[in-house]
Amino acid sequence: MKFTVLTLFPELVQAFFDHGIIGRAIRQHLIAGHTIQIREFATDRHHTVDDRPYGGGCGMIMKPEPLAQAIALAKKQTPLATVVHMTPQGEPFHQQMALDLARSETALIFVCGRYEGIDERIITGYVDREISVGDYVMTGGELASMVIMDAVSRLIPGVLGGEDSCASDSFMDHRLEHAQYTRPESFMGDRVPEVLLSGDHGRIEKWRSRSSLARTFINRPDLLTDHPPDPEEAALLEHWYRELKTLLHRK
Repeated sequence: MKFTVLTLFPELVQAFFDHGIIGRAIRQHLIAGHTIQIREFATDRHHTVDDRPYGGGCGMIMKPEPLAQAIALAKKQTPLATVVHMTPQGEPFHQQMALDLARSETALIFVCGRYEGIDERIITGYVDREISVGDYVMTGGELASMVIMDAVSRLIPGVLGGEDSCASDSFMDHRLEHAQYTRPESFMGDRVPEVLLSGDHGRIEKWRSRSSLARTFINRPDLLTDHPPDPEEAALLEHWYRELKTLLHRK
């Protein structure tokens, strides 16, 4: 899996490639990360990469010529790569998309805009896909591209160190991940649930399933609407509803 990031700030992205799990995966040749400085393709002596928008308006727009040449170089290095433009106008990024990208093993070229955006002719003529990491606006696409590279990389076998390390992550089964605990057993009087100390893997798995369902119901009930509960989950939700109803009547 190869990532190429077209950016005005390659040092920002390079730090991401150099450290942590991503850095280790690159050193182990499980993934590859590369940056291209867009400014190197500006032809004037000031290396200008932006200009005023036609029709007026605030801010500056990234010029098409340097971007087009930067994309051409990236495509020459990785001909079958998908060119991705990071923009709030793109399709929303989610866990299933991360899974699809990881399984496809298709190289990705990220176009990271700055200022007020990039010339539309780059989008229509050079970009294969537009992706958004949320309904908000940032100063550039670098952080957004890192979000995607991180989410995709950890799904590639070997990156996390174990084949099932990400199997219980939030959203992998359209539910939030269960609560997690580590040592010490007691922290400021708050103890780890006894079941997790029991060594009974069946009970532990059942507790984790309930914890996952409870977290999803409280924090992201929309996931239960989009992906309805299975019979076991439905029975548990009904049980909780009856218990809550009883408690309310007592009050």
